[in-house]
Amino acid sequence: MSHAPVSDLYGNWDLLSAPEQAALVRLRTVLDQHVRPVVNDYWERGEFPEQIIAPLVEADLMDPPELREAGVKPSGLYGGFRNFEIGRVDASVVTFYNAQAGLFRTTVNLGGSAEQVAELEPLITSYQLKGVFALTEPEHGSDIAGGLATTATAAVRDGEDGWLISGAKRWIGGAAQADVLAVFARDTNDKQVKCFLIPTDAPGLSITKMRGKTSLRIMQNADIDLVDVWVPASARLENINSFADVAACLRNMRSDVAWIAAGVAAGAYEAALKYVSGRNQFGKPLASFQLIQEKLAHMQANVNASLSMVVRLTQQQDAGIYKDEASAMAKMFTARMLRETASLAREVCGGNGILLETDVARFHADAEAIYSYEGTHEINSLIIARASTGIGAFR
Repeated sequence: MSHAPVSDLYGNWDLLSAPEQAALVRLRTVLDQHVRPVVNDYWERGEFPEQIIAPLVEADLMDPPELREAGVKPSGLYGGFRNFEIGRVDASVVTFYNAQAGLFRTTVNLGGSAEQVAELEPLITSYQLKGVFALTEPEHGSDIAGGLATTATAAVRDGEDGWLISGAKRWIGGAAQADVLAVFARDTNDKQVKCFLIPTDAPGLSITKMRGKTSLRIMQNADIDLVDVWVPASARLENINSFADVAACLRNMRSDVAWIAAGVAAGAYEAALKYVSGRNQFGKPLASFQLIQEKLAHMQANVNASLSMVVRLTQQQDAGIYKDEASAMAKMFTARMLRETASLAREVCGGNGILLETDVARFHADAEAIYSYEGTHEINSLIIARASTGIGAFR
């Protein structure tokens, strides 16, 4: 029996190995038992269901037993489909999970020295060390490359070399649940961007929950203030020495977010399909009307175009081919297709499409955040066009 997602018309699922498929099917069970039943309630409350963390951690999804027993390492496609599967259930939960498995892990693996990676990777995959990515600032998002204002100043304390970090970060998802923040700061000496792993309980560091969000309400985003926060020299990730090194991390992260967008779009489509198949109007199912069927076809095409794009991008990256414009294009396109798909899903559900009980309303609202985070539509467009024209339209 095939366990391919119902929205995967082109059979991308079949590119996964049998152990990878088995791990993802097990993930679905965890999501169905522990996540799906509670997300609407917590979305409405604007709170995170802390009880889902343990089952997700115990599932051992970053280094699943199915693959260990088969003697193989997880492929990029497995990691992508992991985001896709969680995204089909909830955008906040996949964003939360990817904060550790994607953003933080990528930052350490690409930014750390061989010794740092060897020490930290087992702690990250086992969740013994929980971390998040802290780049965006209150006044700097799209212009962060040149505008990053958080500072790092070399300092000695009690005879030990270290750094004093001062500044502010914003939109840092999962910060309150993390042990450390991967904070990007500008060295006051050479003016280059560097990265520091700062404990969340460090003196001078404060975390404040952002309120008033109308999207990703489950995800707990935070404002971070840092006032002369001292860290030892060992806290600096040694291979991040400029924003070019940060960009290398972002290149990988955008592909993660493109997978998330494809998964959330699939969730919106599947929720809408379920609703219109069970809802009767004028004496027959909504799914039998031609206008509804056209929208369903449009949604499924969007999902399959997005899924096929991220699969091919990931295959290239697994082969060692990394291009800023390729990951930017995937993020730009999948986020736009998600936004359109979620809108159509809400539309075919009529008035009930704004009720959480259909799940569609949650996907519809959350699509707006995914459309903007990890590079807006406009910024990703400029990255793509810069590669094709050889002309940079922004600094």
